[in-house]
Amino acid sequence: MSSDPTQPRLVLRDVAKAFGPVLALRSGNLTVHGGSIHALVGENGAGKSTLVKIVAGVHRRDAGEMLLDGEPADFATTAESKAAGVAVIYQEPTLFPDLSVTENIFMGRQPLASGRRIDRAAMYAEARSLFDRLGVAIDVRRPALGLSIADQQIIEIAKAISLDARVLIMDEPTAALSGVEVERLFAVARSLRDEGRALVFISHRFDEVFDLCDTVTVMRDGEYVGTRTVAETDTDEIVGLMVGREVGELFPKTPATIGAPVLEVEGLNRTGVFHDVSFEVRAGEIVGLAGLVGAGRSEIARAVFGVDRYDSGSVRLAGTAVPAHDPRAAIKAGMAFIPEDRRKQGLVIDSSVSRNVAGVIRAGLAKAGVLTARAENRAAAPWAGRLEVKTNALDMNAATMSGGNQQKVVIAKWLATDPKLLIIDEPTRGIDVGTKAEVHRLLSELAGRGMAILMISSELPEVLGMADRVLVVCEGRITAELDRAEATPEAVMHAATHSVEAAR
Repeated sequence: MSSDPTQPRLVLRDVAKAFGPVLALRSGNLTVHGGSIHALVGENGAGKSTLVKIVAGVHRRDAGEMLLDGEPADFATTAESKAAGVAVIYQEPTLFPDLSVTENIFMGRQPLASGRRIDRAAMYAEARSLFDRLGVAIDVRRPALGLSIADQQIIEIAKAISLDARVLIMDEPTAALSGVEVERLFAVARSLRDEGRALVFISHRFDEVFDLCDTVTVMRDGEYVGTRTVAETDTDEIVGLMVGREVGELFPKTPATIGAPVLEVEGLNRTGVFHDVSFEVRAGEIVGLAGLVGAGRSEIARAVFGVDRYDSGSVRLAGTAVPAHDPRAAIKAGMAFIPEDRRKQGLVIDSSVSRNVAGVIRAGLAKAGVLTARAENRAAAPWAGRLEVKTNALDMNAATMSGGNQQKVVIAKWLATDPKLLIIDEPTRGIDVGTKAEVHRLLSELAGRGMAILMISSELPEVLGMADRVLVVCEGRITAELDRAEATPEAVMHAATHSVEAAR
């Protein structure tokens, strides 16, 4: 590491990158010092990921300059980047599941004893020493298979330290973590900062940025916008820099006429998962399903739609019974379900935008058993346009799109079925503040047109800002039903942390 404390550890100046006709990065700028945690924020599609991949050696820049400890750097491969002291900790690390924690850390560079045999004792001792430095207790001999995302990230950090990484980039590391796991990760990040390493932290969660980071750089539309010290800025300024305009109300909830019940759930039970769940959602109403992670919210929604089984109870849509464990029947009855994991469950990630949007209604588009790309495009175009999906062509691969645009494609796919009820799980997870406002506005518009909406969210401000009624789930039971006026953060959290008996 450089001995000059005034010299930046990592510098990027006017870095540009194009993929064919698409200019992903126009002018990327970033200056990160050792002994600091530097946030990199921006809307989806702002160029953050491209910038990170250039530093990581995944892509080579087309123009601009990169310096590492004052020396010019240009990485043709990820191996070159790692050898130079750069490590990227991704949201979902990729470990070898059948190898031990220690073997994953030292893969390809195991210490050798006499006879060129792997010195396992030395390797285990070094792994324990790494985790001791991080203040984390992990069994160094256990297989990686079955480890939590949080533990996998810590292992990647241990690997980076073992390689004496000078720059660590954490790309949306907290998206899949619980509150306790986030605090542990932040403690590790602060210890790395205190050792003099430079950290770059990418997140859409402003509370985390202001809690953890020293400095924040904002990007927009592939360009550098500005850098602020965290102590001298606030959320409103950062949001304004990100979107280039006043966002206005993040939760644009407009009054809607509440009609007759559309969804009626009665006495739904599944052993060990949820118990005696009963509620209704009316036309024009947004009902928020709140609660802590693991409370059973998503499991209830999946059972209502028929993805998962339930042992007893009933589901009715518009007065008609919906067969259990039959998503096709649910869709035919007028249900739409947008799952929490859009990449794995909501999209055919390697297919085009038009094929994804037309996916659920494909059978109705075929003529004489033949479905053409033209028919898919014709069906998808109005919905893609209505949701302002940012793509140059409907045949663009969904895998290449930003998280916000992927979410819009999933929503468009289900709105194309003209549903009576929309179930949407974590509608804005992992998307930027500008797109969040767009999704919220869309939900409000749909409710205004009479659609019934069941919204599951772990973000309490989102629940309170968008729901007409809030149902709170704790340990698989609904412990409170709160009207919009009485749904305060305190009331929701009390019901989310107390069993039915305690709530009474």
